[in-house]
Amino acid sequence: MASATCALCGQQAESEDVPLTWMTSIEDGRKLLYCDRCARENVRSIEGKLDSVYW
Repeated sequence: MASATCALCGQQAESEDVPLTWMTSIEDGRKLLYCDRCARENVRSIEGKLDSVYW
């Protein structure tokens, strides 16, 4: 199994498991993962349920 990769910045998790600090989002039927840094930088857009295209 491949390690988790952030959908925004491309950072890869150090282990094969998704870190607890990462966020998971379902957009257009796809499961996307965001690292803690990207999630923190875009928290207002995430809470407003804005698609990541507009972040």
